[in-house]
Amino acid sequence: MALLFPIVFSHRRGHYQLNYLLTLIANAVITVAMISSLIFLLEGLPSHREAPAALLRAAGSLWVTNVLVFALWYWRLDAGGPHERDRHVGRLNSSFLFPQMLKPGNQDRGIGPESSSWAPHFVDYLFLAFNTSTAFSPTDTAVLSRSAKLGMMTQCLISLAIVVLLAARGVGIL
Repeated sequence: MALLFPIVFSHRRGHYQLNYLLTLIANAVITVAMISSLIFLLEGLPSHREAPAALLRAAGSLWVTNVLVFALWYWRLDAGGPHERDRHVGRLNSSFLFPQMLKPGNQDRGIGPESSSWAPHFVDYLFLAFNTSTAFSPTDTAVLSRSAKLGMMTQCLISLAIVVLLAARGVGIL
C-alpha cells in the first residue's frame, strides 16, 4: 500500500522508468507475501492448525492471488513492459508467442489481428496466467524465453501446492 501512491504519481507524471521499478518492487513484495502465506499454511497441515472451511478459503484466495501476481509479472516484464510495447514498431522481442502474432498478413511486423499494431495487453497475460494455474501449462501461447519458462514453472509449482495440498486437504477433512 505504501508504494501505491508513488506508483500512481510516477505514472501520471510520465516517469515510466521509476514507475517500472516501483511496480516490480511492489510485485516482488506481494509475491514473497503469497509464498510466505503458502508455506505457513503448509506447515500447519500436520498439526491441523486451520479448520477445513478456512483452509479452503485460504486456498482459493492464494490461487486467485497466484493468477494475478503472475499476470502482473508477465505483463510488466514481457518485451520491456506495457510502455515499451506501446512505443515499439515492428517485431516485438517477446518472451511469449501469442496466436494473434501468427495471423496471415501480420508476419512482416510479427504482430497480430485487425490492425498492424497489435500487442498483448493485460487481459492477454491474465488469460495466460489463468491457464497456467488451471491447466499447469500455457495452453495456446508459446513460451519462448528461459526466464519466462522459469516463471511459469514457479507459477505451476505454487498452483500445484495450493490445489493438491491445501484444497485437497480441506476437502478431505470435511
